[in-house]
Amino acid sequence: MERFYQNTVTRSILALVCCALWGSAFPCVKIGYELFHITDAGSQILFAGYRFFMAGVFTFLMGCVLEKRIITMKKSSVPYVFGQGILQTTVQYVCFYIGLAHTTGAKGSVINASNAFFSIIAAHYLMKSEKLTVKKIAGCLVGFAGIIIINLEPGAWSSGFSFLGEGLVLVCAFSYGLSSVTLKMISDREKPVTITAYQLLFGGAVLILIGAVSGGNVYGFTVRSSLLLLYMSLLSTVAFSIWAELLKYNSVGKVAIFGFSIPVFGVALSAVFLGEQVVSVKNLAALICVSAGIIIINRKGHEDKNM
Repeated sequence: MERFYQNTVTRSILALVCCALWGSAFPCVKIGYELFHITDAGSQILFAGYRFFMAGVFTFLMGCVLEKRIITMKKSSVPYVFGQGILQTTVQYVCFYIGLAHTTGAKGSVINASNAFFSIIAAHYLMKSEKLTVKKIAGCLVGFAGIIIINLEPGAWSSGFSFLGEGLVLVCAFSYGLSSVTLKMISDREKPVTITAYQLLFGGAVLILIGAVSGGNVYGFTVRSSLLLLYMSLLSTVAFSIWAELLKYNSVGKVAIFGFSIPVFGVALSAVFLGEQVVSVKNLAALICVSAGIIIINRKGHEDKNM
């Protein structure tokens, strides 16, 4: 399995599948807000809680089928996996849903895309085997340029900085980036599917609790809305499970860089499902930059000097 996940082509395809799935969540969330009549932060967090707790259930069932047993954790792993759930699921998505409601989509997208920087920087300080290099920095800068380009719209950037808006999205990006590193750090304690299942179950349960206490309400369950929630849960199951496997067998930098493609997929899939305009020189340039950043970090050859 190690050689399979470390293969450059395999790693690239699987990472892009994860990012495409996460990118598809952007239009799905917008559609979900409409179908479930969601307008306030409490309801948004409750909606997220339903999604990720269900994803945890599906991942748990998948793990049981794959392992042909009830998957359990060692007692010594419990605090690490539950801590991962708080960081990767609860903190990230509380900040994401509230923050995005108080800033423009362009600013939110660019700030959130900085998670790749946070992943690589955190890995440099927390893991001896992960060091900052000129190649990593160059790849991140080129990929980040693509995210800025794709959000070049008149008035999209607005002005000012607020903690409830840009501040929380920044915390979300930091949480996402740091969680990629901590996930790799605890990957030897349990199998990736076990870690993913329990962190989603715990993190999702806390989201539900926060949403309920905040007065959140999710209603309007129909066949269409239920299928949408089911899809969103399943995409999280698949994406988080594959991502955990990739981080277990690869350096953080070679996986995290693909995160820059999430907004690109989000824009493209929003065009498909929401009828938004997507074909333009600007979007093509963004795609080229993001692709170039990914290629720079994942290309074969001698690693350059540490920073």
